[in-house]
Amino acid sequence: MRLIINGEAQNICANTLSELLRLMDYEGEWLATAVNGELVHREDRADHALDENDRIEILTPMQGG
Repeated sequence: MRLIINGEAQNICANTLSELLRLMDYEGEWLATAVNGELVHREDRADHALDENDRIEILTPMQGG
């Protein structure tokens, strides 16, 4: 399936947002996620189905000072 992840087109076989995060090795990390501009909360990721050409944003916190 073609997905736009953080602005980059990728072909990934994932049916849900949580499956995508597992495939991309983000499982267990602190994240903010959005699909097509809508925030998807952690508890909703397993039920959030992905569609062809969805735009997914995955944001991780940065350390620094």
